[in-house]
Amino acid sequence: MYRLLTANAEAAAKELGIDYEIEKITDIGRITDMGVMMTPALAINDTAVLSGKTSSPGEIKTILKNLQ
Repeated sequence: MYRLLTANAEAAAKELGIDYEIEKITDIGRITDMGVMMTPALAINDTAVLSGKTSSPGEIKTILKNLQ
């Protein structure tokens, strides 16, 4: 599920022309500090915006647009 979420996030960022960097976080302390209780999760600028599911590129694009 992590790989699918990564691919979908990359596709969404590319479609919107957003520069991005993807980091896989495995440190449980960092994960819980972001409020994530279920994985996979998507965090943007150290803020969890999605957890416990894999969203489509379209859903992630909506999240990204709302953050701009």
